[in-house]
Amino acid sequence: MTATDGGANDGGAGSGSGSGDGGTGPGGDTVAAVVRQWRAVHPDLDTGPMEIIGRINRCAALLQQAEDAPLRRAGLSRAEFDLLGALRRTGHELTPGELARETFSSGAAVTKRLKQLTERGLVERRGDTRDRRVAHVRLTDTGRDLVDGILPEQLAYESAVLSGVDAPRQGELAALLGGLLGQLEGRLDALRA
Repeated sequence: MTATDGGANDGGAGSGSGSGDGGTGPGGDTVAAVVRQWRAVHPDLDTGPMEIIGRINRCAALLQQAEDAPLRRAGLSRAEFDLLGALRRTGHELTPGELARETFSSGAAVTKRLKQLTERGLVERRGDTRDRRVAHVRLTDTGRDLVDGILPEQLAYESAVLSGVDAPRQGELAALLGGLLGQLEGRLDALRA
C-alpha cells in the first residue's frame, strides 16, 4: 500500500504504518512513518508526491470521521447536507442532474438521497411543465431552516479544527489547495471532453 491509501474506515494513511513506532515517529504523523518505510524498501524512488497526497487523503479521512457530528445530531448524512446546502447556496431550484454536478455525486445517489429528504419534508420536487422526465427540486421552509441552523455550528467546528494554524498560514494553505484543486479539476474536465 501507499501513503495515499487509507480511507476513514481503516484508520491509516497506508496501513503499512503499523510498525513498532505506533504509526508516528520523529516525522510527527502516520504518513511520515509510511514514507520512511517505503524509502527503506525503495530508496531509489521519489516519495515526495506521497508526502503531499498521502497527507491530503489522511486529513480528509480524519475530518470526515469527526466533522459530521453536528449533522448526525440533525439526523443528516454529509451527502444529504451537501444536497441541501447546494439548494440553499444557489438560491433556486435545481434539477437532480444539476445537484449531481454541484455535489460531485452520481445521479443514482442523488435520486436516493432526494427520496429520503422528500420523505422528511426537507425538499420538494416539481415536474417540468414542458418535459415530464425533468424534475425541479427546491428546499422547503423546514429544509432551509435546518441548513441555516446547522451551518454556523459546522463552521464553528471547522474553525476549532483549524485553530492550531494561524490565519496567514490558513490563507496560504487555502491558496495552495485551491491551486491544486483547480489543476486537478481542469485535467479531469479535459479527460471527460
